Amino acid sequence: MSSEQTPTPEATGPRPRRLTYAALLAALEGLALVVGGVWMLVLGLTGEPDDRQQAVTGGITLVVLALLPLLAARGLLGRRSWSRGPAVITQLMALPVAYNLLQADSMAIPAGIALAVVAVAALVLLVNPETTRALGIRGPGNVEK
Repeated sequence: MSSEQTPTPEATGPRPRRLTYAALLAALEGLALVVGGVWMLVLGLTGEPDDRQQAVTGGITLVVLALLPLLAARGLLGRRSWSRGPAVITQLMALPVAYNLLQADSMAIPAGIALAVVAVAALVLLVNPETTRALGIRGPGNVEK
């Protein structure tokens, strides 16, 4: 077995709630991207968009982008140390999107607020020491001897 398949001493026992909550937030973001992508695809194919090709391309892009947080959520639930990187990247990518939504003068403002809250909460959960220990991630200088 590889080191990613073998649980570390810190990874035994019950999964910390913070890790579960971080995985749920990442999965929620992934599902939102899938829903948005499918919605864009359906509107692009059945409706009268300004640019059908752009709507279809945007929809496919959102569905493909949804794979990153969904895979990260699965890895977090499985306590895989590699999964924290994609989860953090997802949250960092969500922050500028939330900022742009907050700059709009429309119904996008509540979506921007929700996205910002979810992204910041997930980042706090992901860098929490309890989460780091549960994933078996050691900081610099903490090498096993």
